[in-house]
Amino acid sequence: MAKPQLRFAPSPNGCLHLGHALSALVTWDAAKKLDGTAHLRIENIDLNRCKPEFTEAILDDLHWLDLDWPEPVLIQSERFELYADAANRLRDMDLLYPCFCSRTEIAEASVGTDPDGAPLYPGTCRHLSNAARIERLERGDPVQFRLDIEKALNRVGMLTFTVVGPTVLDRPQVRYARPERWGDVVLQRKDVPTSYHLSVVVDDAAQGITHVTRGRDLEAATDIHVLLQMLLGLQSPIYFFHRLLLGDDGEKLSKSKGSQSLRDLRAEGWTAEDVRRAVKF
Repeated sequence: MAKPQLRFAPSPNGCLHLGHALSALVTWDAAKKLDGTAHLRIENIDLNRCKPEFTEAILDDLHWLDLDWPEPVLIQSERFELYADAANRLRDMDLLYPCFCSRTEIAEASVGTDPDGAPLYPGTCRHLSNAARIERLERGDPVQFRLDIEKALNRVGMLTFTVVGPTVLDRPQVRYARPERWGDVVLQRKDVPTSYHLSVVVDDAAQGITHVTRGRDLEAATDIHVLLQMLLGLQSPIYFFHRLLLGDDGEKLSKSKGSQSLRDLRAEGWTAEDVRRAVKF
């Protein structure tokens, strides 16, 4: 069997916090237990928010935690052409359609929420005629491309994926995926020719990732990833969902909420061992 391959894939839109430290430590520990390799991937498709200085800070923090990885590090912003190629394959299957709706329009017309709590897309632009689509594209209206979930599911049928837990060495179990609860997700954004869902699937396959370790907050997103893997003919990894670190408010730590960064803790005199104790690792 091929040697297990794992990855830690932060976005450089801010500095790492204790939640990221837990996720990184889980990944490197799992790689050790599986006698595999842990890779570092920089997921920086959001060119407006992701900054080189945050990438450097991530590398520094991970080295400080005594973690290492094979070089070169995969940088997503250098791979847009590959993601566009994958999207074109889906377009050739008649599974992508242009969407011209604004966030306000989607929120006002939404028929519910997706697993992340965001307004569920009502499918407005799915019903546009080809003439209307061409007219708006030629006019240069802001556009993103969505996956037609109903068509995609009709193409692949029932979907399953494999999970392990409570440790990566436990017996694998099969779960059913439910991509329909996400609606017609965006696969190509208005500003870049990809999305998180599309790029992560393409890169996991390119790096030969056999085990994906991710927080439980990303468990539901696996539905979409398994669907894309099936549509694109890619191998599906084994998934391991780890616990989350919560703040005093009971919510997960996050950059957007200003959770204290590892760099701030280091400035206060914390050691890498202090971090390991804090995350109970």
